[in-house]
Amino acid sequence: MSAPPLKKPTVTEREARQVAEAAREQDWRKPSFGKELFLGRFRLDLIHPHPLPTDEAVRRGEQFLTKLRAFCETKVDSALIEHEARIPDEVINGLKELGALGMKIDPKYGGLGLTQVYYNKALALVGSVSPAVGVLLSAHQSIGVPQPLKLFGTPEQKQRFLPRCARTDISAFLLTEPDVGSDPARLATSAVPDGDDYVLDGVKLWTTNGVVADLLVVMARVPKSEGHRGGITAFVVEADSPGITVENRNAFMGLRGIENGVTRFHQVRVPAANRIGPEGVGLKIALTTLNTGRLSLPASCVAAGKWSLKIAREWSAAREQWGRPIAHHEAVGAKISFIAATTFALEAVLDLSSQMADEDRNDIRIEGALAKLIASELGWRMADELVQIRGGRGFETAASLAARGEKAVPAEQVLRDLRINRIFEGSTEIMHLLIAREAVDAHLSVAGDLIDPDKSLQDKARAGANAGVFYAKWLPKLVAGPGQLPSSYAEFKHGIDLSPHLRHVERHSRKLARSTFYAMSRWQGRMETKQAFLGRIVDIGAELFAMSAACVRAELLRSRGENGREAYQLADAFCRQSRIRVDELFGRLWSNTDDVDGKVVKGVMAGTYEWLEHGIIDPSGDGPWIADTTPGPSERTNVHRPVR
Repeated sequence: MSAPPLKKPTVTEREARQVAEAAREQDWRKPSFGKELFLGRFRLDLIHPHPLPTDEAVRRGEQFLTKLRAFCETKVDSALIEHEARIPDEVINGLKELGALGMKIDPKYGGLGLTQVYYNKALALVGSVSPAVGVLLSAHQSIGVPQPLKLFGTPEQKQRFLPRCARTDISAFLLTEPDVGSDPARLATSAVPDGDDYVLDGVKLWTTNGVVADLLVVMARVPKSEGHRGGITAFVVEADSPGITVENRNAFMGLRGIENGVTRFHQVRVPAANRIGPEGVGLKIALTTLNTGRLSLPASCVAAGKWSLKIAREWSAAREQWGRPIAHHEAVGAKISFIAATTFALEAVLDLSSQMADEDRNDIRIEGALAKLIASELGWRMADELVQIRGGRGFETAASLAARGEKAVPAEQVLRDLRINRIFEGSTEIMHLLIAREAVDAHLSVAGDLIDPDKSLQDKARAGANAGVFYAKWLPKLVAGPGQLPSSYAEFKHGIDLSPHLRHVERHSRKLARSTFYAMSRWQGRMETKQAFLGRIVDIGAELFAMSAACVRAELLRSRGENGREAYQLADAFCRQSRIRVDELFGRLWSNTDDVDGKVVKGVMAGTYEWLEHGIIDPSGDGPWIADTTPGPSERTNVHRPVR
């Protein structure tokens, strides 16, 4: 008999942070443009000249995109998927035959072996016709079985599972639980060793692809015992194993066709051979997988931006107001300019980050996270602006528009579909904290012991000496730089001059580093509680990264004779818009409502303002805020439905 499952862990805030810290990649073995940017060092040489894919990668990628486009245009009915809230089986089977399940899998395992650049182009193409289909493919390959096995799997595991994932089997990633989101220290699903197996018990929530999956990546906690180091561990699990029940197919405000469910494990036996990596490194595997896996979200945002621009252009030419097309009215024109410039910049960020991931010369954990952060925020804003440009028609559904004889433009659907990007695979708030931790890593590595209450006086003294040496060398370099020289970055002047924007990035990179240092000096050990401040620091870094990528992409296109003049115009527009946002964010670092907001929150939670809630009727139904996840056999019908 196996041992009883673990009880849900009760952890302190400090213990939770320690678990997250242990899962981080501790070392920086490769250069990082993002890390250097936050340290006040604008390393343009790391991204310029823009890295490019090989001719073979382009040939293979373009060949597949041609086939994928033909399939999407003839076989994927976006309106049907939205209406039925389900991707037809024949579409999924068609994608399997096309090889779309194996886009990132090595050809020796039956995959297509596409680069990250072309994988993202494929996701953008599919996502433009049906975001639900894009999510199906992305969840399967970006975070499902293929990616963690590619990075951490044994040769035997790759041989067993990757051919299936490349052609026939859909995979899903199971980390979140009903009471555990971005705080994995409280993970309750257990994996108890029993001979050559582990026995899984627990409940997983929001299992994208889980309803139709054939293979699962499951994160579970192994209890520490003799011969077992224990900790959060990753497993490949057959989705039809006895004891697995998909208890519910969840429904959402957007992405109506995704197969997202609640999955219960009751005494599910998993062979030890299915464990990915050693015990205790599951969270590190998850986080490392997400470093590049997050790039699938910017791909969907870029696709939405391109579509929003197309619709805004066509509609604003056709719709007249006060004697002229609405595009020629400044209030609407500003929105169109924002959509066009932002789409260009986000594609620049996506392609640059993806190509750096392909080349593996740089550490892109910060760049990938920044790409996800800024794309999900600005992508949502672009869709919102499109709805505003369309007016009442933007709020009306495509089906209703068609029913009364107008073009069926699903603007409101795109807005709903994009909203989740600010939440899943790391919410904006969690991304702020994750990136901020990486951004201050250099400081913590030399001065962290100074603010650690558990460190001895001797440790603090040693840290103080090390910090003194580091800052004596580092701080003077933040005073002046190329951004103050009018001749810097002159190679970015071709009719339109982008060099002032790069000088702005260099100056504000140093200002960003100084601001971070001032904050650490001021708040010391309380710095980690200043989440609003850290969020603004990260948002500034994201804007500086996007400006850099936009300028580098514009110069690449100019040098290749591909719409260079127009690319320079778009990069210039984006940088001008971005600089206004950066100035506002810097102003809000020290002039904000953070303190008064904290007082109001305390009052709200204490019931001080409960009178403000009077005069309404709450339409919410009955039930607990968080569903019961007590381990045990399922009492619900299994809605698991593999596609054959």
